[in-house]
Amino acid sequence: MYFEDYVPGAPVEHPATITVDQADVIEFAEQFDPQYFHVDPDAAADGPYKGLIASGWHTAGLMMRLYADQYLSKVASLGGPGVDELRWHAPVRPGDVLRLRTEVLEARVSKSKPDRGLVRTRTELLNQDAVVVFSCEVLNFLAVRPS
Repeated sequence: MYFEDYVPGAPVEHPATITVDQADVIEFAEQFDPQYFHVDPDAAADGPYKGLIASGWHTAGLMMRLYADQYLSKVASLGGPGVDELRWHAPVRPGDVLRLRTEVLEARVSKSKPDRGLVRTRTELLNQDAVVVFSCEVLNFLAVRPS
């Protein structure tokens, strides 16, 4: 896929999923977000979420894995300038099964570098109950199709 293949339109639900693993939740949080409701199942049981939850940053990483595997072009991706509207809508718990939904919101060729375009994509993670747990708008540079 090249820039021209990213056309604004209807949302796409991607087929692959990621299952959230308790050991991974704790390992990530111990290193990057050591709040008790991410690292201590016993203390988390009495906390505000009534159980262990993944760090939002871990959830963002899970989204990126699905995004890179299922949505981003393997031949045309040129990175991106940022992410907007990052939101955590619901807790992500060990055992949750997450899937990706994307919708191209905007696609425009760069005025200064016409060999690439900028694509803005609404990106959501849904759990096994079809609840949106995470969303953001990702900006990507993509190469235009070679002549």
